Amino acid sequence: MPHKIIEVKNLVKNYGNFQAVKGISFDVNEGEIFGLLGPNGAGKSTTLEIIETLREKTSGEVLVDGMNLDKDANEIKKIIGVQLQSSGYYPGLNLTELITLFNGLYNRTIDSVELLRKVNLEEKAKAKYKELSGGQKQRFSVATTLINQPKIVFLDEPTTGLDPQARRNLWELIKQIQAAGATVIITTHYMDEAEYLCERVAIIDSGEIVALDTPSGLIDNLLATGFERPRQMKQANLEDVFISLTGHELRGE
Repeated sequence: MPHKIIEVKNLVKNYGNFQAVKGISFDVNEGEIFGLLGPNGAGKSTTLEIIETLREKTSGEVLVDGMNLDKDANEIKKIIGVQLQSSGYYPGLNLTELITLFNGLYNRTIDSVELLRKVNLEEKAKAKYKELSGGQKQRFSVATTLINQPKIVFLDEPTTGLDPQARRNLWELIKQIQAAGATVIITTHYMDEAEYLCERVAIIDSGEIVALDTPSGLIDNLLATGFERPRQMKQANLEDVFISLTGHELRGE
């Protein structure tokens, strides 16, 4: 049996009379990439922020690596890495200075050159954050989640707004983070991204989990209902064509 590194039981979050999360339960296995999917306002970000110790729950139980969120929030913070949105960085500092700042916050001594090399940003070490392209900013954002040497990494829509090369480059980075031993929790609106990256996904809608399985299992369940695509999908898609014609290398980097 796989080790359950996150256990969520009957989680509820109310905002006044509005119930944003309606008693959901799910587990995340150690070492997997787990997707939490759903439309805007479904409750997925609220759920993640509760697990990340950033938002208080109304009721229910959350265990992270065996630690209870109610009792051990500070210990949980030590083993997780949370991706910040772009507004979380000082735009006038260069990447080396920002990593030094995070080292101080986490009481770590991560080598900035080595960290930037992991995310293909070594040549941008002295560039200011505001000078980076969209893809570079996203890769740096993911890099900062690794400074704490976390057991669990939370990525919230990490490829939104990226071109196809930058998006697929970030997919491979996420796979590398998993291969290095971390568990990854990801939210995304791109279903092809979830299908490629995630071992399992939970689909949440109106504060409730409506499905939880492997991507393949969910597709098979839909097909078993008699579902048919109105148009037969080919073995490649237009993004594959775009990548094939323009190359895998990153542009404007």
